[in-house]
Amino acid sequence: MSAAVQPDSFEFTPENVAEVKKYIARYPEGRQASAILPLLDLAQRQCDGWLPRVALEHVGEILDMALIRIYEIATFYEMYNLEPVGAHMVRVCTTTPCQLCGASGILDACRDELGVEVGGTSADGKFTLKEFECLGACVNAPIVWIDDDYYEDLDTDRIRDILKRFRAGETPKPGPQTGRQNSAPASGVTTLKDVGGE
Repeated sequence: MSAAVQPDSFEFTPENVAEVKKYIARYPEGRQASAILPLLDLAQRQCDGWLPRVALEHVGEILDMALIRIYEIATFYEMYNLEPVGAHMVRVCTTTPCQLCGASGILDACRDELGVEVGGTSADGKFTLKEFECLGACVNAPIVWIDDDYYEDLDTDRIRDILKRFRAGETPKPGPQTGRQNSAPASGVTTLKDVGGE
């Protein structure tokens, strides 16, 4: 964590306090620590995509958890950021199914289009690029997770276009980029009638 950018204080907004109470209420008495993941996500969203130390401390106080336990969780999961990030978080899945479908080329196209290496933030502060382990949508590989949306069935031209559109202030339509319907077979929707039945 960079000491130079750490804010002096953090408190949830009134709207987020209501959300915190809802998350904690989902768990039995004495098990409020189970709400750690959604509370860290809520704090990160409130802090423009990252978790400063004071936010981690505040979540720890709410859940009656030691700061080291909060750090263990925040550093274990890749979706939490302990340093400031760009306005758009670009995560490229690089596990085996995505690699077999061209993830290396997708990652190279992202590096080139954004002018940043993995783990870095673009000079204009708009994009942070990360490699990510399995996004769980292997059937639509390769996948890039941008902000809260998956962009699927990508190739280098499609990801370049998507990033250009984000840079222009647009939000491209998420999901399959080939016209495929959700996770239907790439050859199109099939039924048992298509297999030689009457």
